[in-house]
Amino acid sequence: MGLKNLGWILLPIVICAQTPPEQWGENVTGVVTQFHSTKKEVALTFDACGGSARSSQFDAELIRFLETNRIPATLFINSRWIESNLETFKILAANPLFEIANHGTAHKPLSVNGKSAYGIAGTASSEEVAHEINGNADKIEKITGNRPRFFRSGTAFYDEQAVQIAHQNGVEIGGFSILGDAGATLSAPEVARRIGNAKGGDIIIAHMNHPEGGTAQGVMQGVEHLKEHGFGFVRLSEVKEHLNRIP
Repeated sequence: MGLKNLGWILLPIVICAQTPPEQWGENVTGVVTQFHSTKKEVALTFDACGGSARSSQFDAELIRFLETNRIPATLFINSRWIESNLETFKILAANPLFEIANHGTAHKPLSVNGKSAYGIAGTASSEEVAHEINGNADKIEKITGNRPRFFRSGTAFYDEQAVQIAHQNGVEIGGFSILGDAGATLSAPEVARRIGNAKGGDIIIAHMNHPEGGTAQGVMQGVEHLKEHGFGFVRLSEVKEHLNRIP
C-alpha cells in the first residue's frame, strides 16, 4: 500500500516535469515590459552581445552622450562582450549613471527544450537555463562585487518555464515595450521616431555594440525630443517595486 501511495504521489511530479512549455516569444508570462509611474519617465536599456568582432564593438559616441547629458540607463551585457572589452566594462560598471544587467553567458534564447529564435538555438534544459543566467551573473559579480538583478536573454525570447526558473534564481526578466533599434538594424530617423513616441512607464531596448549603425544618432535625437517634452529617465532598479509583468 505504501509503495502504491508513493507512486501515486510521484507520478504528477514526473508528468509536470515533462510537460512542454506552452509559450514562446518575447512577451510570455512573467516578462517585465513596462513599469507603473505617475511621472513622465522611461527606462533606457542597451544590450551588448559579443561573440564576434562585429558584435563585440563599443558605441563610445552613444555612451559619451549619455554621460554628458547625465542620462541613466540599464546596460544588459553578455559574458562574451565582457571578455572582449574588460577594461571598458569595468569603467561602465563603476559609473553610477549605469546599472549593469545580465545578457547571458552564451547569448542564447531561454528555453527548457532547445527552441530557436532568429536561427540561434536556445538552452535545451532547466540546467542550461540556470547556467545561461548564473554563468554570466557569477562573472559580473566577481568583477564588480554586485550581482545583477535583471536578465535579458539573447534574442529576448523565452518560454514561460524558463522565466519561472529565472525568478527562482532571483532575477527579473527585462523585456521591453519599445523596440528601439531592432537589433541595431534601423536608421537613425526611425530609431529617433520610435524613442520619441515613448510614453511614461515604457522600457526601451537598443544596442551599445554597433557604432556602425544608426542607433547612437537615433537615440540622441529621440532622447532630446523626450527631454523637450518633460520626460526623465530611470534605471530599472529604481522602479523595481512598480514593474509590470505579463500575466
